[in-house]
Amino acid sequence: MFENLTDKLQGAFGRLGRRGTLTEKDLDEALREIRMALLEADVNYKVAKDFIKTVRARALTDAVLRSTTPTQLVINIVNEELVTLLGGESPKLHRSSQPPTVIMLVGLQGAGKTTTASKLAVRLRRGGDRPLLIAADVYRPAAIEQLKQLGKQLDIAVYEQGAESPPREIVANGLKHASKIGAPIVIVDTAGRLHIDEVMMEEIRELERTFSPSEVLLVADAMSGQDAVSAAQAFHEAVNITGVILTKMDGDARGGAALSIRAVTGAPIKFLGTGEKADALEPFHPDRLASRILGQGDMASLVEKAKEEFGDEDAKKLKQRMADGSFGLDDFIEQFKKVQNMGSISQLLGMIPGMGNIKQQLNVDELDDDFFSKVEAIISSMTPDERRKPDILNGSRRRRIASGSGTTIQDVNQLLNQFKEARKMMKAMAGGRMDQLLVGARR
Repeated sequence: MFENLTDKLQGAFGRLGRRGTLTEKDLDEALREIRMALLEADVNYKVAKDFIKTVRARALTDAVLRSTTPTQLVINIVNEELVTLLGGESPKLHRSSQPPTVIMLVGLQGAGKTTTASKLAVRLRRGGDRPLLIAADVYRPAAIEQLKQLGKQLDIAVYEQGAESPPREIVANGLKHASKIGAPIVIVDTAGRLHIDEVMMEEIRELERTFSPSEVLLVADAMSGQDAVSAAQAFHEAVNITGVILTKMDGDARGGAALSIRAVTGAPIKFLGTGEKADALEPFHPDRLASRILGQGDMASLVEKAKEEFGDEDAKKLKQRMADGSFGLDDFIEQFKKVQNMGSISQLLGMIPGMGNIKQQLNVDELDDDFFSKVEAIISSMTPDERRKPDILNGSRRRRIASGSGTTIQDVNQLLNQFKEARKMMKAMAGGRMDQLLVGARR
């Protein structure tokens, strides 16, 4: 979402760095570029103006201008101010001292509120909770059915009474049901609207007054830009919004909502929706997003994703197979699938520092669509014995596999070469010889 902004910021810093020592004029030219980049990214005008003013005040000092590394100091200041703009610290969900904790989701229609409710439930369950979803959107009957289906698919309990009962009654009975089944936390999916109206706001206010939720989270579509900010402002004025969940952060919009909402409303962003999968909901970390925006990667999130996907027990078994040389193509494709579950190639590359240029050189969307499916087709066309012992693949076998998978012999050869390199690296890692491998690679 922030690729264009990242490119423009890096361009501005690159031109600034070529000047050596900095003057006030140099700094103002760079800040003008940064301000235009923020506005083009759909950041709120006043937010962008105040941001540049703060950065300028901090950067226009002798300590920065006369430094031997003035550009790096300016980048550090921009990074720190981005973190501040985004909220500073990673906000946590508030919990009730007397369970169940009530989390109420509100927002406009089409922001992804119902699917977000199920994603939040999945994330809470991963943390050890047993959440209950309450279907209180009585104005869109499809929302109730959608939540029921999601609950069934994800094995999460859903309480619903249909569209005939008033939301207040549904939530009250849902809380009784939560106590009955021992659910420590409930997520209430309320009705959305195509526009903000007083009837809807009064209904939300009534639910808030009656049930005193620990969290009232606004679900906003990040791709709607300043419309998301306006909606957040209106909801925050009507009810006590305790936080925001920004959905569709994996889209190709300009992303200014993420940089504006906290400054405009004071409500912290608590989660980011990063895809369609059930687990594509990330806790919001201002420092990590600022790092991504500046093109510096986000290794912390990448490591967390890897830990979630590759459990300790699986890692031990994999390490043993790598160490004893029994790592085969079945293991290889299994690891590929786990990498796929972590996110798209584009998302993963964006988390690795310095990989921006590679993303630009490669058609990563094409890689996502074609590369994994081609690898899987080739391996699926092999016999079990060939997958266990790929060294037996002679020319005739490779021709058969290429024909059976709808690929070319070159594709098969390329995959086998990649597998050999991966196995060599993994064996070195399993044997604790990664330092030797890196030395050899540098040579």
